[in-house]
Amino acid sequence: MPEGDTVFQAAARLHRALAGKTLTHCDVRVPRYATSDLSGLTVDEVVARGKHLLIRVGEYTVHSHLKMEGRWEIYTKGARWRRPAFKARIILEAGRVQAVGFELGTLEILRRADEDAALGHLGPDLLGSDWDADVAVANLSSDPARPIGLALLDQRVMAGIGNVFRCEMCFLRRTHPAVPVADAGDAEEWVDLAKKVLEFNRNRSIRVTNVDRAGERTWVYGRAKRPCRRCGTAIRSAELGGTTDLERVIYWCPSCQPPP
Repeated sequence: MPEGDTVFQAAARLHRALAGKTLTHCDVRVPRYATSDLSGLTVDEVVARGKHLLIRVGEYTVHSHLKMEGRWEIYTKGARWRRPAFKARIILEAGRVQAVGFELGTLEILRRADEDAALGHLGPDLLGSDWDADVAVANLSSDPARPIGLALLDQRVMAGIGNVFRCEMCFLRRTHPAVPVADAGDAEEWVDLAKKVLEFNRNRSIRVTNVDRAGERTWVYGRAKRPCRRCGTAIRSAELGGTTDLERVIYWCPSCQPPP
């Protein structure tokens, strides 16, 4: 599932392509919003909110979440799409610019005044203007018995961390994801690390969490049965819980990150 850095970059691309322009065509291919037409309205801005993407058009907001397969792509009108047309969920055109949302896990058109009702549950955005480390620390500390791996993935704690960052952060902190928050060390240090890894990747085309070895991008994520890059022990994987099957899978080194 795309993480906060990926959505931040997608929002930046869409903002550059659409902001300040008037929509000349709007085609929403989701039954509930099929009759919605934003043509004639001006795109004010495109912003990320954690893993959510918001296109603010007039008094409306096009709210999307990429989930597992979703992607926004930008074309010159008339250019051949790189994905099948039946996977398109929305098409926004501003003159010769065409923005297409493919396989979006969530797509809804809200009144801008209703954004908070849809997204108000999110914690501080690690890459957003609303970032508040103190609130994130308080959120993370609020359930000391909860496994740190589940707390980090909870967007109500702080918005933007996905499974890659969750697994990599736990390795960097030498902590098994199942260790309770109360036993996982200083919450401020976890929040500071989360901020650092997302900031480091916010403008990178290829996500990197392992900066010690050239060409090797991650420490443990996706490396089950391969040797730990720190000690050589075989990396393990298992399920911890979460909102989707892929987010349940954790990766860890049993020597560097002994289970509780």
